Amino acid sequence: MSLRRTPLYERHAAAGAKLVPFAGFEMPVEYEGVREEHMSVREACGVFDVSHMGEIETRGAGARELLQRVLSNDVSKIALKEETGGVLVGAQYSVICAENGGVLDDVFTYRLDAERYLTVTNAANHARDLAWFEGHLHGISDVEVIDRFEDYAMLAVQGPRARELVQAISDTPLPARMTAAVRRLGGSEVLVCGTGYTGEDGVELLCAPEEAETLWDALVRRGAAPAGLAARDTLRIEACFHLYGNDLTEERGPIEAGLGWCCREETGFIGAEAVRAVREAGPRERMVAFAIVGGGIARAGNEVVGGGVVTSGTFSPSLNVGIGLGYVPSERAQPGTHLEIDVRGKIRDALVKEKPLYRKGG
Repeated sequence: MSLRRTPLYERHAAAGAKLVPFAGFEMPVEYEGVREEHMSVREACGVFDVSHMGEIETRGAGARELLQRVLSNDVSKIALKEETGGVLVGAQYSVICAENGGVLDDVFTYRLDAERYLTVTNAANHARDLAWFEGHLHGISDVEVIDRFEDYAMLAVQGPRARELVQAISDTPLPARMTAAVRRLGGSEVLVCGTGYTGEDGVELLCAPEEAETLWDALVRRGAAPAGLAARDTLRIEACFHLYGNDLTEERGPIEAGLGWCCREETGFIGAEAVRAVREAGPRERMVAFAIVGGGIARAGNEVVGGGVVTSGTFSPSLNVGIGLGYVPSERAQPGTHLEIDVRGKIRDALVKEKPLYRKGG
């Protein structure tokens, strides 16, 4: 099966990016080098092409009822308020659960209007998420589910200077963190979202696909360094953000993953009873962050001696040590706990750490 390309493919190729298959797309894994791109985000500003992410619009009087059914968080809490020149949109993180409480995806939802929402899905899960939304419409009137995957390109601009660079081409002040608003950026109408996946401040920009190259060029000219999937991964592990398929799967629930804060069982979402049961009983496993002691790097799939498994692992460019995320028995999840990890037959010592592993200014 041939790989798809984002609207920014030509920019990646021209910049000499190393392109790899990812979630059905040909995506840039790195440009100048992972460390360089990682530190650009930590110290100044990086720009990522995340146009492979999916979008689902839900609209109509029954939109909130459907979203309360399929999303774990309380959708009624997503704010919406008028501001000078437009509307300030709320943003909310949720998981999508199966009946047994296993995680099907983690998503961000933006309330575009009183009865109109946009949910951003993980690339590999988009088709399944869309089918899940459509498959749970029964008994809800006046609601429409629309696949908006082809209607958006998406750029993530992250780092201490990210807002400064985006503000330079914006007609009005940017929305605050965990809010979003439509802004005109260099002539393009863009949904600017105060969200990100790096542990730094910044914004995610959703624009029309045909406007993505112009927006990318404007940001790069002002100093945003192109960054690829590899740096995105090292950054998010330092920040202890989950990656679906590694740290989140259908085999474990949100309580085990430390995501109970985004689950509101009282809303009756699909899987709520199973999630409540684990919350009340206490999970047998918990996700932890760890750092390797004495050198080495653990990778996803490496087993923890005595029970547990690494789900994400890398070398941290910011901390100069091997770090990772994984599941261990709950009684071994306290920060400071010593772990032994089997890395291809060699035992590596590690310590459970507080989350996040990296803190701005730390």
